Amino acid sequence: MNPEKCIAQIPLFQTLDDDDIHHLAASLRRRPLKRGEVLFRKGDEGSTLYVITKGSVKIILPSRWGDEMAPAILSEGDFFGEMALFDGMPRSADVIAVEDTELLALNRADFLRFIRGKDKAVESFLTYLSLRLRRTDDLLGDACFLPVASRLAKRFAELAEAWGVPEKEGVLIDLKLTQTDLASMVGATRESVNKEMALLKKDGIIAMRAGKTFIIDVARLRRRARI
Repeated sequence: MNPEKCIAQIPLFQTLDDDDIHHLAASLRRRPLKRGEVLFRKGDEGSTLYVITKGSVKIILPSRWGDEMAPAILSEGDFFGEMALFDGMPRSADVIAVEDTELLALNRADFLRFIRGKDKAVESFLTYLSLRLRRTDDLLGDACFLPVASRLAKRFAELAEAWGVPEKEGVLIDLKLTQTDLASMVGATRESVNKEMALLKKDGIIAMRAGKTFIIDVARLRRRARI
């Protein structure tokens, strides 16, 4: 994926014209990651937005007590770290490569030079940040009001949408996730996730294939997720 195409598909930059996209893309720098490599840790200096051109990364929110939550796994075309462009504050999460990954990086200093005098771009950025805050509110609502069963089912539905491979008898989530991974993604204990996974299998909603989740009944999964 070329840099200009990467920039053009990011919601943050979708109102830019071709000249602006070309100019901004020239500031991007390539950053490779090996599987399991840490890009940055919570508390590290934040000054860069990243766009994934190949592979995938896991976003992890660690606690001071050693627990963690993984709210997202991002893949080709996704981006992260955008808040660093605006506030330059320390990172609020860890980012680790799930597989060999290639990134494009946009530095905050280059971004700030770019937006000077571009009122339309600034308006677009503010709209995007508002939507991001609304999504954060939704995640908090799920954590507060949905039981583990619904949160797990909702996460499977989201993973199926992002990573699903349609097959005749259902949808294969083409991603190997341990129960520890799933527990961190829904904000629950491994034991709770293990129990809910067993119920989903018993009810014929999901099955396991070589370490990957196969969704047999998408409609029932969505009902359990309350979506």
